[in-house]
Amino acid sequence: MDLRRPPPQHADAVLDMGDSLTFFQAPRVVALAAKYHLPTSYLFRRCADLGGLIVYGPDFVDLYRRATGYVDKILRGAKPADLPVEQPTKFALVINLKTAKALGLTVPPSLRVRADHVIE
Repeated sequence: MDLRRPPPQHADAVLDMGDSLTFFQAPRVVALAAKYHLPTSYLFRRCADLGGLIVYGPDFVDLYRRATGYVDKILRGAKPADLPVEQPTKFALVINLKTAKALGLTVPPSLRVRADHVIE
């Protein structure tokens, strides 16, 4: 091995942070992860539906539901700057077992039972 040259780069997995680029290019991102046999964790549920391995992140339906409370307060006269910043309180875990099988991964039963949704 030549120590003057860096070793070749190789990823063992990918963590998709859910920015707008990867959201809108989700079919392409999921397809590339499958092509290169990379286990990938996503933020948005649609990625699991497209064939992504796992999704873990805030439950966006719950966030939208809670946002209506903010809208109501603002429409009743509250100043937005006076409203507290809230963190997500509900998170969702989705596991795609078809993708796990294609990657040669075994999902432990203890993780399956914790999932909000399992794609068979």
